[in-house]
This record gives sequence, structure tokens and C-alpha cells, in this order.
Amino acid sequence: MATIQCITPVDGSVYVERETASETEIQSVLSNAVAAQKQWKKQSVAERQALCTKAVDAFVARKYEIGEELSWQMGRPISQTTGEVGGFEERARYMISIANTALADVNPGDKEGFKRYIKREALGVVFVIAPWNFPYMTAVNAIMPALLAGNTVILKHSAQTPLCAERMHQAFTEAGLPDGVFQYLHLTHSDTEKVIQSPEINFIAFTGSVPGGEMVERASVGRFVGAGLELGGKDPAYVRKDANLQYAIETVTDGAMFNSGQSCCGIERVYVDEAVYDEFVAGVVALCNGYQLGRSDDTSTNLGPMVKASAADFVRGQIDEAVAAGATALIDPTQFDADSKGTPYLAPQVLVNVDHTMRVMTEESFGPVIGIMSVSGDEEAIQLMNDSEFGLTAAVFTQDEVAAVEIGEQIETGTWFMNRCDYLDPALAWTGVKNSGRGCTLSSIGFESLTRPKSFHLKQI
Repeated sequence: MATIQCITPVDGSVYVERETASETEIQSVLSNAVAAQKQWKKQSVAERQALCTKAVDAFVARKYEIGEELSWQMGRPISQTTGEVGGFEERARYMISIANTALADVNPGDKEGFKRYIKREALGVVFVIAPWNFPYMTAVNAIMPALLAGNTVILKHSAQTPLCAERMHQAFTEAGLPDGVFQYLHLTHSDTEKVIQSPEINFIAFTGSVPGGEMVERASVGRFVGAGLELGGKDPAYVRKDANLQYAIETVTDGAMFNSGQSCCGIERVYVDEAVYDEFVAGVVALCNGYQLGRSDDTSTNLGPMVKASAADFVRGQIDEAVAAGATALIDPTQFDADSKGTPYLAPQVLVNVDHTMRVMTEESFGPVIGIMSVSGDEEAIQLMNDSEFGLTAAVFTQDEVAAVEIGEQIETGTWFMNRCDYLDPALAWTGVKNSGRGCTLSSIGFESLTRPKSFHLKQI
């Protein structure tokens, strides 16, 4: 067994320490999941809905305790972390509410002398690998529909947020979920790969980096099991000249800086019509200069540390490289007392005079930095938005809904927003294109990858 440590970005201390599961413990969890699934799938959807609802109730009841733990584990300000419990609840309750309809048999229509229908059967055991940046909201995307569909779930959470797995397990246990239906494992990277390769696993739901997604594909090759991969993005926003400019300034800035920019669907690059470019840039800079960078446990902080010093150094490297290539940095980091090289504390940054030869405009930053470019209109904005290896979400700010739809039809993305960004609506399919991954979670479509169709063809004689 190895030991994993959560080094809190707040002060660099060890916040949580756990031993990883032994080979015997891993096999026991796998076997229990297989055995429990045989009975769990026999329960009605209504029975599963009732138990999952109780689990959500138990989880939400501890939101302040959960929020405090989350701040210490990954650094988001304590003033904002209880919002993640709200997001978990919204997604979970929505998926519970639509389970009856989404999992209902498919009737292809009457045919004389026959009874025909397609049943949605559970896959078996679903292995969920969740990240640290939105640890509850990303995990629930797959966990809740998997359980509702009659699968059992094994959760492996990031070593940065091990308490998140334990908190969810606690809630499901209090709700009375049968033993083995929802379990978690603290694992090393090599053991994570071994679990993916285990014959007991029937589906893998992964949220994380592109290299992490490549690992899942390599580990599962030849097993003929499905894998859902949500791998992040370099999400763009386009501000048209007819936009409500102050609203766009506030929404884009928050979409770029919330969670210290550590959001898969956060805004990382912005294209602004030349007619409103100067005013937009000035507004974003003013808002960024008003952020309070500081410790996550300080209630006045609205921009916390990044998850670790190396992540902050990576973003600093992108910024320095862009400036060396001709970009202009509009924020003076010395105005933020907490900003310090070699630490997770990084001031927000706004870059202009940028282009797509710079990594900061093409490579995922995952930090509090945005590059802003002036464009001549829709055609140039569309070309630049699509000039990316990623395609998770994209946004336009405009008062012309017809134009928004026309532009959206041409954008290579999983979700297209008008006058919104950095949000996930559980009623809509959460999916990406290109290196943002494949598969879908949430919405009624989110149940499809977690079930298999089974046709019943009954001839009446």
C-alpha cells in the first residue's frame, strides 16, 4: 500500500492523508459490486429514486461542513464552496426526477400479432474517476444516472480531494443503499489502471486531462467496454457589437476567474468586436483589479489559491512567454499582496495583443488568465473560436437570438451559450468534441451510455 496526501494550497500543510487500497481490498470491492448489482438491478426505478433522494437529503444537510473541507482540500474560497453542494443537488435531483421517463421501455409501435419493445438494461459495474476542481458536481454527473439505471458504482476520487468520496459514501450509507451498491477506493495511478482492466468493470466514466483520457483508452483497449471521457477545454467567448456590454463584461470575467480559472468550461479566450473592444477590455481589467486574492478560509477572499504551486507556475509560464512574444499584460500582480512565485497564489491576468501563435490562446491554462483579441465581425470570430483542439463549450454575447443560433450552428462545440457561460444545465446533454472528449452525461441522453438496449420480440400465436 502507498499513502496519498492532500497538501492544502491554503498554507501548504498536510490536510488529509490516506492509505491506498491493497490488492485484497480492491478485489473485495470489485466482487461486492458485482454481487450487489444482481439485486440492485431488480429494484424498481421508483425504489432507486427514493433511496437516491434520501442520499441527496443527507448530503445537503452537511453542506457547511462539506464546504469547509472543500476549501481546504482544493483552495476555493469558503464563501463559494457551499455553492458546489447546491450544484450537486440540482443535478442529482433533476436526474432523479426524469429517471422514470428516461429509463422507460421504448415502444416502436404496434404490429399485428406481435409484442415488441426495447428495454434499457443496466451495464453492471461503473467505475467513476473524478477530478479535484469541481469534485462533487463532476462526480454526480455519472454516479446518479448510473445508480438510477441499476448499475453499481465504484468511485475513485483525486488524491487532492479524498474526503469527497468519503462524504458521498456517507450520504448513500445513511440513505440505506444496500452494501456494495456505492463504494469508493483510494488508489495509486497504477492500481487505477488495473481496476479499469478488471473484468468486473463494465463502464468507465472519467473527467480530467487529455493525458488522463489517453490512459483510460490505453488501459481499456481490447475489453470492449464503454468509456465516457470529459477532458476539458479552451473555451471561447465572442462579444458582438450589439451585446449588453456591462453584462458581458461581468459575465465573461466571472466565467474566466471563478474557481481561480480552474473550470473545464471556464472562459479562457475572448474575441470582441472592434467597435466595443476598448470599452470591454477596460471593464474586464477594472473588475479583475477588484478581486481579493487571499486565503480560502478568509470570508473576504473571492479569488483563492490555485490547487498547487506547480499549476500556478505553469500559468505564469504561459503569461511570461506570451509577453515575450509581444502580448501586453494589463494587470500589475504587485498590487495583489498574496501573489508570489513558487506558491499557489496567482493574481488574475488579462492579456491583449495576443494571437494564436501563443500557448495562452491555444493550450489549456486552467488558471486566472484570459487573452482578449479584437475581431472585425462574425466571420473572423467563428474562425478563431473553431481554431482549437478543444470543443467543450463556447459563448456569444448578443441581443440577436437569430444571429446567435446561426453562429452557434457553425461552432465546433458540445454546448453553445448565448449570454451565459461556465454553467452546466442538467436538462441538457453535457458533451464535447475534439480533444474535449466523447460521450455524454446528464439529460435523458445521459442514461443511454449507462444502459444497453435489449430488444423483446414476442410473436403471438
